[in-house]
Amino acid sequence: MTPPAVGLSRLERVLDGLGRVVVAFSGGADSALLGYVANRTLGTEKVLCVTSSSASLAAGELADCRALAAEWGLRHLVVGTNELADAAYVRNDLDRCYHCKRELMDVLAGPARTEGATIALGVNVDDLSDYRPGQRAATERGAVFPLVEAELTKHDVRELSRHLGLRTWDKPAAACLASRVPHGTPVTLGVLSRVEAAESALRSLGFRVLRVRHYGEAARIELGLDELARALEARDAVVAAVRSAGYRHVTLDLEGFRSGNLSRTALENRAVPRHPGEQARAATGD
Repeated sequence: MTPPAVGLSRLERVLDGLGRVVVAFSGGADSALLGYVANRTLGTEKVLCVTSSSASLAAGELADCRALAAEWGLRHLVVGTNELADAAYVRNDLDRCYHCKRELMDVLAGPARTEGATIALGVNVDDLSDYRPGQRAATERGAVFPLVEAELTKHDVRELSRHLGLRTWDKPAAACLASRVPHGTPVTLGVLSRVEAAESALRSLGFRVLRVRHYGEAARIELGLDELARALEARDAVVAAVRSAGYRHVTLDLEGFRSGNLSRTALENRAVPRHPGEQARAATGD
């Protein structure tokens, strides 16, 4: 574990070397810390935090990005991205995140040119061990990962955020809504809207760490392990909440919440074709 003071010093040094940055600001613990420290280190005029607004971003997350920017005095810009217009993204193979991040980088390129700045993403050291094709799309377009350069793990990010008094220090991970859709199932506006509605209904019941995995008419709920017992006690309310989003069948995953488990499962099983030609062969049984 990196002591917060040491981690902060490293991160400030990395940011000083960049001079001006456009921070991809999703409002999660990582990008929030990056935006806050960049603003504090370089000054507001040299830091622009940009949030991508799309169908894959829950409305509550966008609202929180705006709130954080106001609380911390960040220059903040909301831009629109349209991943759903990309057939490769909609197809939802194992490289879906690559196509999503490519769209984001293309949209951020304009503000970065205007600012004369480098695009910076809130990627931490632990993220490098997962299968995250979006990171490849970002590096291909010249983005940098200051938290990685500062050698900060996810735990370090949370501890440093707590040290700085940031309310995001214990914010649950909030990946894009498309991460709830198993690879091979097309990502559509209807699917994303249903997932968002189900998760919103569960949050209204007080659940905090959660995912609603989409399987057609069935929803598989993942919760923090400390919330499983309460979910069983409130079974009727949980079922009603998820059914209100349009699901007919509601299941509770007793293994609890696991970030990125759909991608890991697909990679382990190699059950999902990665290319159109492979999809055609799979469909014919070849």
